[in-house]
Amino acid sequence: MEATTAAIREIAVPVSIFTTLRDELSKEAGPLAAIHALHHAGYEAGVTAGTTFGGTDQVGGMSQAAFWKELGDFFSRRGWGTLAPDGEAQSVGLLASPDWVEADPTIGDPEASCSFSTGFLSGLMSSVAGGPVAVLEVECRSRGDARCGFAFGSEASIHSLYGQLVDGTDLDAALSAL
Repeated sequence: MEATTAAIREIAVPVSIFTTLRDELSKEAGPLAAIHALHHAGYEAGVTAGTTFGGTDQVGGMSQAAFWKELGDFFSRRGWGTLAPDGEAQSVGLLASPDWVEADPTIGDPEASCSFSTGFLSGLMSSVAGGPVAVLEVECRSRGDARCGFAFGSEASIHSLYGQLVDGTDLDAALSAL
């Protein structure tokens, strides 16, 4: 008898894997290529994780509060840290974590550094939603912010938010402008 679906296996690795991967990829391929590689790897892992979290059939009947609690528990059980919705936005949603595992507050990076996580969140939420969900890290403990913050929504909304942030608009003003 041939199995039609392989079991999804998970492993635990030290948190230092994120810094090591980011540093080594940056040395070998450059910083931008490292960000893209980590984001793509995170996305694929997130899509796979979405099947263990539950697809649209399982979460479709949940209330928003139940969904966000389940999502927070999903990450917490796996050691990622605390993750919860943050405020009410019109065009995009926000998730925040004061202890996100990919961030390293000791490095003082000038850029947000949770590239794998951003891809993972996008892949997982896209899998669960049954369509594309873009994610952008808008706050990062690695660059000195008090928490990691992730904006999520349609690709157009996230692209617009990113453009405004790159142009120097602060996050609150950029969110209000969407």
